[in-house]
Amino acid sequence: MSSEAGWVFFDRGLVDAAVALEHATGGPARNLLASHDRYHERVFMTPPWPEIYVTEKERQHDLAEAIAEYDRLVIAYRELGYETFILPKVAVEDRADFVLRHLSP
Repeated sequence: MSSEAGWVFFDRGLVDAAVALEHATGGPARNLLASHDRYHERVFMTPPWPEIYVTEKERQHDLAEAIAEYDRLVIAYRELGYETFILPKVAVEDRADFVLRHLSP
């Protein structure tokens, strides 16, 4: 447990891993998540952005695969009862402001 105050953000989580496992095996991996606590009820999704999308060492799948994965994740998070927010395609600073605005009480 961190002694730092404030928000902690994760790029990927258990839902992402379970959805990828489901896609790879066809098995209902999502059902395993019922026994796990959530990090937070709100999830911020970043849609693939064709104008800036690149394939690289860390991101090896192409844009079509990225879109398909994104679509699976949006559906899964909503089916699991998460409140999903789609980040706007704007500058990084504006996206950060969007997130913080939606986390403020």
